[in-house]
Amino acid sequence: MQDREPEGTGNELDEEDEWQLYASAGYASSELEAEEKDSEEDKPGEIWFDGDDFDSERSTVNWDSPPCPAPLGIAHVIKIGVCNHCLIRISGFRSRGSGPDSGAAIREEALLRDRELQSKITQDYCPLCENLFEDIENIVDRLFDTLSDTDFSTMQFGIHLPKDLLQEEDRIRSKYGAPGSYHLKGAIVESIHKRIRELDKKVDFVKEKPDVMVLVDGLTLRVDVDVRPIFLYGRYRKLSRGIPQTRWPCRACRGRALGCESCEGTGLQYLDSVQDLIGEPIREALGAEDTSFHGMGREDIDVRCLGSGRPFVLEVKRPSRRKLPVEDLVEMVKINAPGKVEVDNLKWCTRTKINEVKQSRSEKTYMIRFRAEGIDDNEIAEQSILSLEGQVIDQETPKRVSHRRAAKTRRRKITSIDKVSFEGEEVEITLRCEAGTYVKELVHSDEGRTTPSVQSVLGKDCEVVRLDVLEIHAD
Repeated sequence: MQDREPEGTGNELDEEDEWQLYASAGYASSELEAEEKDSEEDKPGEIWFDGDDFDSERSTVNWDSPPCPAPLGIAHVIKIGVCNHCLIRISGFRSRGSGPDSGAAIREEALLRDRELQSKITQDYCPLCENLFEDIENIVDRLFDTLSDTDFSTMQFGIHLPKDLLQEEDRIRSKYGAPGSYHLKGAIVESIHKRIRELDKKVDFVKEKPDVMVLVDGLTLRVDVDVRPIFLYGRYRKLSRGIPQTRWPCRACRGRALGCESCEGTGLQYLDSVQDLIGEPIREALGAEDTSFHGMGREDIDVRCLGSGRPFVLEVKRPSRRKLPVEDLVEMVKINAPGKVEVDNLKWCTRTKINEVKQSRSEKTYMIRFRAEGIDDNEIAEQSILSLEGQVIDQETPKRVSHRRAAKTRRRKITSIDKVSFEGEEVEITLRCEAGTYVKELVHSDEGRTTPSVQSVLGKDCEVVRLDVLEIHAD
């Protein structure tokens, strides 16, 4: 018999939704900011001082002014060079709106109160944001250039800002801003959202499970886009032997492919797999980078899977398109894999379906054919085989999988034996058994590692000829 196909070839379940790792995705301060603020609150009160409280004309900046929204507080933050974007978010007048126009109106009111009011510190950048708000349009342009060929309807933003900028912004805002003044990260993300809406883009901004996740580097203005995978659930029938469930890397080059004569440069031990026969036409149709295949168990490479098929979830990574009719995808699989693999229907699902499929424990019905020499009486042999019905068998880890399975004894029940037929020296059995039963070993006993077995009750050496999965009782 052929080897059982390898497991753990890149189809392990990913960590649940890595999107939430972006610190600013909640539109507020990051955990780091919160920890820093907590540590600062434990310290005795400090008066921030940069060593120079005079402007070029030697007039004093009042560092002990009250916080916003007091008029003296507004005047003070204007003196230290705060831009209009930051003026509105720390002033305490959020009810007036947001953006530079609202900040300009507050600045104008302050100038009416004090005609000589002006910035007392000569600098090129706002001390709170370093003029990052002026780059919003640039960021949005870069984003939609990157996503020009990608379908999406929901989006989530994260932004990474330099630690020293966050510390400085938090220090000034905490001391001179109004209570509850808006964090820099949240304000920038809100401004990006506003700009996208102005462009009439059909996008919903969400905090969970977006189609695309965007991370902006506030220092370099680099825009990284992560396209969320999509998932399809279905059942497959494997009609041909010699096809592994997932990609099987070449044994000689271990999948590296370059210059390998054994796999002729493909990097694969077998050119076909259930994963690619189903996944490749779907990947191409959706413009995706790759696929991962998550099956409810797997059959050996030399075993067919018939009946209603084996449940699976196909994970499609970084798709450019997300909304093709599933009927069209089923037809593409049919054209791509005639006589090899069939899929009757597919439906969209979520990542949680992978856990459901992986953790399911379903009974299975098998048809196994084996050769047993020297059977003298078929009726006695049949009764001996039927005596296994309803029994609980003990199976030590089979030799053929001992390199990847823990050494232990498993107890499995033979639920029913429905049919025993004889053809010369060959015997064919249809049986239903508990999930996790090694059916080949149930027949030939694996040198006594499975007890009782067909071989032990017949008293004859048994050699498996072929095995088919007739049904997986999952629903």
